[in-house]
Amino acid sequence: MRIIFVINPKAGKGKGIDKLVEKIRSTSEKTGIKASTYMTKAVGDAEAFADLIGKETAASGEEVRLIACGGDGTLNEVLNGAIIYDNLTVGVMPIGTGNDFCRNFPDEGDFLDVEAQLKGKVVKCDAIRYSGLLAGKEQTRYCANMFNIGFDCNVVDLTAKLKNHTLIAGSFAYLMGVAITYIKKKGAKLRVELDGKVIEDGPLLLTAIANGGFCGGGVHSSPYASVTDGKMDVNVIYNVSRLDFLKKFPHYAKGTHMELPDINQILYAGTCRKARITPLDGNMRLCTDGEIVDAGAIDFEVVPEAFNLLLPAVL
Repeated sequence: MRIIFVINPKAGKGKGIDKLVEKIRSTSEKTGIKASTYMTKAVGDAEAFADLIGKETAASGEEVRLIACGGDGTLNEVLNGAIIYDNLTVGVMPIGTGNDFCRNFPDEGDFLDVEAQLKGKVVKCDAIRYSGLLAGKEQTRYCANMFNIGFDCNVVDLTAKLKNHTLIAGSFAYLMGVAITYIKKKGAKLRVELDGKVIEDGPLLLTAIANGGFCGGGVHSSPYASVTDGKMDVNVIYNVSRLDFLKKFPHYAKGTHMELPDINQILYAGTCRKARITPLDGNMRLCTDGEIVDAGAIDFEVVPEAFNLLLPAVL
């Protein structure tokens, strides 16, 4: 078995990368569990590296654990490179800014602990396969955690720009993004079809298609979601007033919004196995595991037990 930490050197603005590499080396030496590191060189390199390892080891069936060290975007790249290879396992060390996927496993070990990662266990995890026009070309890809369209996506888009300002930290940048996007009340015009049935057709504040329950660095937007139940959880918030949205947002962030007696007046929440989102304005901004692209109509389908996931040991 091989263990490779796939490190995004720009994650968390590059802070602590040298210490992480040294910690991996020393912990590997202490435990006797061999591990190596690979430093990604550009956007897309983590995916290409995972695919290369898969091709090199597919014939032999050698087990390889690829631990994505970065944010949810780095995890997404490693997942897309590894998912077609049965002998590859995907792990995550959340050293980025959002780090929402690992929040789905509160009872597991410390995802930031190198020894816990080296001694981790392998489980099966669902993923969402999506197909359509992405960044100008027809593609089929996979998502580990969540898609956001409309308000949520616009917040992520703006937050990324705000984070480039050295005086604005990640969590504060997100709150600023929410405030600014709230003032503009920028959503999206969409047709939402779930398992062949049209749920909404027109202006919407946001649409979220979830495998996991969290987005935006800890917003518990899909509190009933599970990455092992073989279903997608879908939230659609209608084109509500700013005041209605402002009243409900704290509950939405905490994951308690479904307990509100009047929540059905502003939100549709349901589950499905297939979905289709069509932008009525020709295209939409699609946020997938924290990464944003321009997209046309997209088909989504949950893939139960789609990949091998490494969970850190409880030490």
